[in-house]
Amino acid sequence: MKISIIGMGAVGTEVVGFLLNAGLASEIVVVDSAANKAQAEIWDFSHVTSFIYAQNPRLCAGDYVDAAGSDIVVVTAGAQLKAGETRDSLAGVNSRVIRGIIADVERSSPGAIVLMVTNPVDLMAQAALRFSSYPKQRVISLGTIVDTARFMRIVSDHVAIDPKNIFGYVIGDHSQTGFIPWSLCNVCGLDVDAYCELNGLPPLDRAAVRERVLQIGLDIFAGKGNTNHGIAASVYRIVRAIAGNERSVLPVGTMLEGEYGVSGVVMSVPCVIDRTGVQRIIACRFTPEEDEAFRASYRHKLTLLAEAGLGD
Repeated sequence: MKISIIGMGAVGTEVVGFLLNAGLASEIVVVDSAANKAQAEIWDFSHVTSFIYAQNPRLCAGDYVDAAGSDIVVVTAGAQLKAGETRDSLAGVNSRVIRGIIADVERSSPGAIVLMVTNPVDLMAQAALRFSSYPKQRVISLGTIVDTARFMRIVSDHVAIDPKNIFGYVIGDHSQTGFIPWSLCNVCGLDVDAYCELNGLPPLDRAAVRERVLQIGLDIFAGKGNTNHGIAASVYRIVRAIAGNERSVLPVGTMLEGEYGVSGVVMSVPCVIDRTGVQRIIACRFTPEEDEAFRASYRHKLTLLAEAGLGD
């Protein structure tokens, strides 16, 4: 499998590390406007292959010609957050960046699955669809998968068990309108409140959990200037689901066309991921309160689309 990464900042670089250690790719190509840095990263990564017991891929730092024929293209390039900004404030500038990138990506790899990591991720996936002829199932926003990972960890800390035993999602948007549909969440198959009650634990403060989930990324950014580990792991999780044809259900951004009662907007919902990309969108039944939260996220998306010049 040939995988290309567009943008070798903190996230793109760590994605390469995940791919090398997992042995998923036969070829990894990186493309960055800072060509010397990209080449240095690849030289550095090439020395890793002497010590890891995984597939030894061809490594290349180059241009879109070198990325031609990629099976998966991961796009991390774009303007980055600055102190005091929100992800949404990047919508206008990054939609222009993505317009140029997606044209080059489509020319070189028309059959690829495109994973959009540039913020705001769902809007950038929408821009990629607007400015290319890729089918919707092959343009996937990183969506709320990292928010979901943060949710799983926060709940696992409360109940003191492995986060992989926590089931649930953050839905809607990788922003302040993301929400947790608690009716879909459980711990070891039990409703969260029931698990806490039966196991002598204090109940979860659901509002505080959501607030922490939405705030923690900004706190990480404030502390070190970027967020890369969890995001790169989220990219790897999607790549693994594609490469293994897993049919795993992951909360990613995809274009909705009537699902959940909305159309024409990329939103983060549970999707089945396999070798074709988004194989299908999972239908979920929300409570009235959760449905209103989803609609609020949808309205927020419409506002951002209009502001970024991506609305109808």
